[in-house]
Amino acid sequence: MGLHLIIGNKNYSSWSFRPWLAMKVAGIAFDETVLPLDASDFKAKLAVHGGAGKVPLLIDGETRIWESLAILEYLAERFPAASLWPREAAARAHARAIAAEMHSGFSSLRSRLPMNIHRPVIRRALDTDAAADAARIETIWIASRHRFGAGGPFLYGTFGAADAMYAPVVSRFHTYDVEVGAVARAYMAALMNLPAWNEWREAAVRETSVLPHDEVDWPDVKREER
Repeated sequence: MGLHLIIGNKNYSSWSFRPWLAMKVAGIAFDETVLPLDASDFKAKLAVHGGAGKVPLLIDGETRIWESLAILEYLAERFPAASLWPREAAARAHARAIAAEMHSGFSSLRSRLPMNIHRPVIRRALDTDAAADAARIETIWIASRHRFGAGGPFLYGTFGAADAMYAPVVSRFHTYDVEVGAVARAYMAALMNLPAWNEWREAAVRETSVLPHDEVDWPDVKREER
């Protein structure tokens, strides 16, 4: 029995995007099930599979792993050849630190700029706390690229778990036209040019479910022209 990843709406579920993207880029085969976050039977359907009643949920035989970062750690152990964490110890420690910071932090930015892939690119003003979050994230990207990124366009050169953790922020920065410098812009372009990124994006914009609390223009639901 192969890996099975249960995720929420591709348009909105930033937590689901992380392990999905990592597995796709790493070439790790898996089946996926999308459970709309607003479905009346969401909890019931998820409860059948165990875990904590949240998405994403990775199923590997009798093993259940939830929380994006925990899933990435499990995949790194299960598929060492994928090199989801840098091989060099200092880079690996740094990558784990910034991934954990992403997992636990930046609540103001998350709230102000919910992931919404079908929304056209329209700037949204940041409040003070969200602007501080955005500045910290850009600082992380610049420092990682300058110190460890010589081997390629991603935070540690080649794509890895830390990039997967920051991918939803890249989507947010793009959708809401957050102003960043050249280093951050090039990093964003590298992620958004991945075939896996565009596979997720194409599926996201085809979805019809609407979550009002993630639509910052509500009751207007803005969709990019196709």
